[in-house]
Amino acid sequence: MPTTSEPTRPATTRVRVVLADAIRRAGTAHLDRTHVELAEQTRVGDALVRGLVRAQLALAVRLALVVGIGLGGLPLLFAVAPPVGQAKVLGVSLPWLLLGVLAYPFLVVVGWAYVHLAERNEADFTAVVQRDER
Repeated sequence: MPTTSEPTRPATTRVRVVLADAIRRAGTAHLDRTHVELAEQTRVGDALVRGLVRAQLALAVRLALVVGIGLGGLPLLFAVAPPVGQAKVLGVSLPWLLLGVLAYPFLVVVGWAYVHLAERNEADFTAVVQRDER
């Protein structure tokens, strides 16, 4: 039987690393109270995170309504006002122009607005968290 020249390795055990445990070990003197609240998922930290999630959800719902009314209202407009649905711009039917071409730039603008406003919500959240440091 051939022998191998590899040294035997000691058995390794997995260690679960949790941020709250690391903060407790390092001492919380250099960390502010809000960071500890967030890391340990206390009621205060949970309320802060729920506030951020609620703000992001409200933003998403508002912009979804803008898209729904903006794009969903066009077929309704064309049904209610047939002359608008039969209008032509540069030889192209207005419904085709609005729903087939101009809808995409509209969606890009709404997407950009969502990202910009969501980042602002996160910046506000960060400002609240960092306010305790001062």
